[in-house]
Order: sequence, then structure tokens, then C-alpha cells
Amino acid sequence: MPGEPVGDRRTALPLTADELPGRAESLLAQGYRVALVAGHHDIDGAANVNVDTGADRGGGRLRAVYLFTAPATGGATGAIPDRRVELHVPLDASDPRVPSLAALSFPAGRFEREMHDLFGITPTDHPLPQRLVRHFHWPTGWHPMLADAGDPPPFGDVDGPYPFRTVEGPGVYEIPVGPVHAGMIEPGHFRFSVVGETILNLKARLWFVHKGIEKLFHGRRPDQGIELAERISGDTTVGHTLAFCHAIEDALGLTIPADTHRIRGILLELERLYNHITDIGALCNDVGYGILNTHAQRVREQLLRINDEVTGHRLLRGAIQPGGARLTALLDLDRLAAIGEDIAEIVTLALTNTVVADRFTGTAVLTRQQASDLGTLGYVARASGLALDARHDHPTLTEDHPRAEHTRTDGDVLSRFLVRAEEISHSLNRITHLAETLDGSLGDERATAPGAPTTGSVTGRLGGRSGVGIVEGWRGTIVHRVELASDGTLSRVKIVDPSFFNWPALPVALADTIVPDFPLTNKSFNLSYAGNDL
Repeated sequence: MPGEPVGDRRTALPLTADELPGRAESLLAQGYRVALVAGHHDIDGAANVNVDTGADRGGGRLRAVYLFTAPATGGATGAIPDRRVELHVPLDASDPRVPSLAALSFPAGRFEREMHDLFGITPTDHPLPQRLVRHFHWPTGWHPMLADAGDPPPFGDVDGPYPFRTVEGPGVYEIPVGPVHAGMIEPGHFRFSVVGETILNLKARLWFVHKGIEKLFHGRRPDQGIELAERISGDTTVGHTLAFCHAIEDALGLTIPADTHRIRGILLELERLYNHITDIGALCNDVGYGILNTHAQRVREQLLRINDEVTGHRLLRGAIQPGGARLTALLDLDRLAAIGEDIAEIVTLALTNTVVADRFTGTAVLTRQQASDLGTLGYVARASGLALDARHDHPTLTEDHPRAEHTRTDGDVLSRFLVRAEEISHSLNRITHLAETLDGSLGDERATAPGAPTTGSVTGRLGGRSGVGIVEGWRGTIVHRVELASDGTLSRVKIVDPSFFNWPALPVALADTIVPDFPLTNKSFNLSYAGNDL
């Protein structure tokens, strides 16, 4: 049964819960990946919901949406448009259950646990059905993303200890770290099981500051959602804002001018530059080469000042809106080229230092198979040999730009360092190419006429107008999915930061690594707490 077109390169297919596993298995076998799983509680009047969508719950209906994506692939006639397939499953609101896909996809199993915590939708036969988001002081039976959840009831006694995995044996001991850390980072608890200095097992416990940011979007107009999108993860302003705008534009059927896409591409690479050089310096600092960190911070400051000059904000806020993008000044490409030479010298000094090479090489290896099984994204995946990059897999421009070539993909700290360094060079080339193609334009050209929004039978039965945005942020692929109510306001926003996929890979890479290498390994992943703890 083919799906029905509902957006840009996207089809939707309504299924029963019993049909879900078979259809999901078929998509995974064809090379799709689980990009997103979202619970929905549709309230009559807030979305275009038909009576056959599911059973009532407090004046609304429950459903689950599964988004599978596959990259554009080469064919005899050139690139084939990338593919996005949604599976929509209406649920019995009196006892909402879906068959677990955890045996087919590790990320799907985590999305299912998240959906259970926030919507009360139970994944049946899940191999690890314990809580993921809801900490043990959260009231039992309260699921905050339900439209009728109301204010939280009083938080009472902790509902039992968190079930950390127990490791026993001669000489085994535990080291608890966090959740409160030194420095300006968000909370996370790490519990190490160690013998001597060797890590046998690490459990990362997150979601200490669940902000309910997805629900904060509800009822806002799309333009009012920008201030939230820009702040999902402070170091990923452009990535999340652009994914949100792509989703809105998909829902409204907007056609975006090519120069707008080019300006957005420049902004995306500027964000990648200042974050990658920050990580390069921090990695050097973690092995005692502090002077290189000082120089990296100097370069970072130069890049932040360029951000401010071309957008009016050091973190690039305010430059992207639904349908448009703008620069306040032209980029000085010669200045960027000089910064690139400066960065190249920092990288060379690091790699020719024997202490740096010794600490980076072979440390905290994440194999290609492990990276694939866990569904990792971004530089973590590419450092393990997976060629995943939404700039090429889900392009917004027809003009081709070569992928970054990586010289080392062994999955260790050195590989993750080199991937960043090589992506900096690639980003500088990409910025130059896009800026020269713009030929002096500062943008502000908006989408002038929306296309016809999709109003097919699937959309009518399964919700209001929907849209999907996919962007390669500096950490990896970001996905936003939005639905608009009949009055044009946001009725559902689902956000997926690459850190949601990459956090489980950190403990895997740290197995058999020594405790003193934890800070170095952690920085080589540099995962977002804010992007994960939504």
C-alpha cells in the first residue's frame, strides 16, 4: 500500500498498530533510518482531525507518528530525490499501545521510552521498558505532553532507586560523577564501574532539567516559534532555527529562493566553524597543551565577531525567519582565509606533539558497526566511517558541493579530532563558494507565493498540515516535525537533536578505557545536554 504525498519529498501512510512492525522492518531493510518518533494528542478544533483517527481522550485523540528517512542516492540518470516516509498509527486512548520496534532499531526503542514517559503510550514487548525522561520523583501516571495533563501534581517521594546496572567482582568499585558539575554545563550523572583504572561499565543519566520546550511551541504562530527554536541548544542557533523553518515552509508549501538557501548555508557553516575550533582547543587542553587552547579561543573570538558583523548577533540569532534569511554585511573572504590558515597551524602543532598523538590515538574507539547499530550521527558517525551528512543526503540546493574527505575513520579520539579539522577546511571552502555565488546579495528576498498546502485524505484524517525540516547542524543531523492547526498556529512540534542519538555511544566507546581519559573522550563527543533534555 503506497503512501500519499503530504509534503516535500514526503509521503504518509496510515497503519494499524499490528501492521507497524512489518512496514518498519521493510523500510529499514531498504536503507531507511528511524529519524523521529512522536506522540500526538489531538484536540478537536486544534487540528483537522477526523473521527476515525482514534478513540477520544478528554476531547482529543492519540496517535503515534514514525518518520523514516533515506538519503538521496545516485542512479543511471543522476541523483534520486531523497525520501521521507511517515507511518501514522491511531491509538486506543483508553489503553494506548504500540508494538515495540526496539528489536529492529536501537534508536526506535529510545524514542518509544520517551513517548511512554511523556504521552503514556506503552511500547509492548519492549526489552528495556524502564523510564527514560521521567525521573523517579515525577508523579506516577502524570504524562506532561498530554493536552489535558494540566499543571504537575505535587512531586512526592522518589519512586524507588534508579536501576543502575550492578557490576560485581574482585576489586570492582563505583565512581559517581555529577549531576552537578564544575563549570557552566548542564547536569548529568555518570556512574562508573571500575577495576583499577579501567572502566568496565558507564551509565549516563540525563534529563535532570526537562524544560517542556516542545509544549511551549503549542498555540504560537510560526514566527513566534523562532525565539524558542534559537534557544533549544544555545550553540546550535542556526541548526535548530533552520530545521524549524524548513518544517514550517514544508507545511505551508513555500518555495524558497535559491539565494535564501545560500545565505542559510553560509550561516550554518559559520556556526560549524566557531564550534569546531572551540572543540579542537578544548581537546588539546584536556591533554595538557593549554597554549593551543588559548590560541583556539582567540580564533573563536574572531569568528564570533564575524558572526556579529554579518548578522548583528554573536550566536547568529535573528538571521533566519520562515521564508527568508538576511545578512547585515558582506563576509570578508580574505579574512576568513587567514583564519583558516591560523587554524591549520594550530592543528599541525597539535598533531606533531607526541603527547597529543599518544593520548588521542586509539583512545575510546567506537567501531563502525557500533556506530551504525546505535544510529550515531554527525562527526561521531563520520569519525567511525559512516558517510552521513544531511547537506548531501537531504540537500536544499541543486548545485553540488563535494563531501568533506576524512583521512582517518578509526572511531578514536584522534579520528573525531581530525574530522573536525577537516570539516573546518570544508566549511571555509563551502562559505567561499556560496558567497561568491551570491555576488553581493544580503538576502531578505522572501518566498513570495505559497504552493498549495497538502490537503489529501491522509492529512485530513491524521492531523492538520504538517512539515519536516532536516538540517546538518554542527553536531549532526537535526530533524524538526511540525503540525499546524486550522488557525495557523502550531499544534505540535517534535524536535530531534543529534545528541539524542549520540549519547548512548559515549558509554560504549569508554568500555575498557581508563578513568583519566573520560574528560578527553567526553569532549571528543561533546554532546548537548540542552538539545537532549527538551
